[in-house]
Amino acid sequence: MIPRQAEGERAKERATRSGSRFWEVDAARGVAILMMVVYHFTYDLYAFGGYEVDAVTGFWARFADATASLFLLLVGVSLAITASREDGGGGFRRYLLRGLRIFGYGMLLTAVFLVFGMGIVAFGILHLIGVSIVLAYPFLKLGLANLVLGVAVFAAGLYVRAGDPSGSPWLLPLGVVPEGWIMPDYRPLLPWFGVVLIGLFLGNIVYGEGRPAGLPARSPIVARPLLPLGRNSLPIYLVHQPLLVALLAALGVVDLNLF
Repeated sequence: MIPRQAEGERAKERATRSGSRFWEVDAARGVAILMMVVYHFTYDLYAFGGYEVDAVTGFWARFADATASLFLLLVGVSLAITASREDGGGGFRRYLLRGLRIFGYGMLLTAVFLVFGMGIVAFGILHLIGVSIVLAYPFLKLGLANLVLGVAVFAAGLYVRAGDPSGSPWLLPLGVVPEGWIMPDYRPLLPWFGVVLIGLFLGNIVYGEGRPAGLPARSPIVARPLLPLGRNSLPIYLVHQPLLVALLAALGVVDLNLF
């Protein structure tokens, strides 16, 4: 039998773990937010300001992919941390509701883009994150299998992307894009759900038993400005682009009549 005092200490430790945040995860998410703002600033100059900055191919396209990859890795890591704090990974209903909520925000952005004539966002990164949270539920506690599956899903997505570009709009979530469709935000399940699974693998390896050894419990000073960004990534994502465009328009850098 476990001594009552030791049992109480373990319960206290579990409670502390369940209520704490890992500053390094918030800081990494803050970096992703800054990368996102930099990219969207460049994209706005390209799309609405008429500047000769190619924001959709070459370096900037790779920069956008790197930003999305960091976000999605952290989605997987965060899911692993949440599952490690719950018996059995928590109930499916909780993940379903969370996924539907984020997917709903994605649909809101779809409507906004359509109303303002800014293009089609049929399956952007918020749609992807919402669906991924639900799909990831059976994989929450897996280890190496998530790495193997993640690489396989990512490779399958690259194969689909290199194939025939024609297809039904209903296949958009799987990476099949009808010919002539141009989307400012498109992150299909193939290949990007694979990045979430790789993040799950990393999260279970690093945080399966709580905070990894060697990391300080308190954030270093250099990381602290990033923490509010990481802890409020969703609202920042939802409002930053309208604010950025409005600011650039007020400075005369972009023309809102282009919408």
